[in-house]
Amino acid sequence: MTPRPIIEARQLTKSYTIDDRRIQVLDDVSLSIRAGEFAVIQGSSGSGKSTLLSVLSGLDRPDSGTVRIQSQDITTLNEDDLAPLRNRTFGFVFQSFHLVPSLSAHENVMFPAELNHNPKAADEANKLLERVGLGMRSRNMPHQLSGGEQQRVAICRALINRPAIIFADEPTGNLDSRSGQAILELLLEFQREYDTTLLMVTHNPAIAQQADSRFQLADGLLTPPMAN
Repeated sequence: MTPRPIIEARQLTKSYTIDDRRIQVLDDVSLSIRAGEFAVIQGSSGSGKSTLLSVLSGLDRPDSGTVRIQSQDITTLNEDDLAPLRNRTFGFVFQSFHLVPSLSAHENVMFPAELNHNPKAADEANKLLERVGLGMRSRNMPHQLSGGEQQRVAICRALINRPAIIFADEPTGNLDSRSGQAILELLLEFQREYDTTLLMVTHNPAIAQQADSRFQLADGLLTPPMAN
């Protein structure tokens, strides 16, 4: 059987006004992503990739159109309803890591699980950090870690609640090629093991070639998916 769609977007539009000039970022964008899939959104800088990811994950709202996650229309939800969905169902990995600078690596990983009132948050954070080779660095603060190490902490934080979907926005963009490849392999390892849907924004064609499906965004328009 074909896996069910876990993300369904229909006729999304999004625009911004800058200096009295209206910029159409998303123009009638529709897509469907299956559960357990590794999907990539490609496009040049400024094409709207990150905006689309933000709209699909509920971090931003479209001007019009719908986004359904696990058949639920999230565009109708208020912030109080979106917050637990983003914490329990979604995991986020960004280009700039977004670790809390005043928290240790272990505390950063624990944070989403503590919001979920998980009594095993500390133990699960330890296990994840050990898994990615950072068990001995768990007490280090973010500024004491390399870029690749910070991104591994961010991945552990994204995974601690076993999300159904991981949204990754250029997760290798701030890393050298060797560290970037290690991060990609780590994400794909967890995606397969947890049967998690991974939706990644990237401009890197080598990464896109490894995806189950690829979407190309240009001038606000999305081309039909390309399967690898």
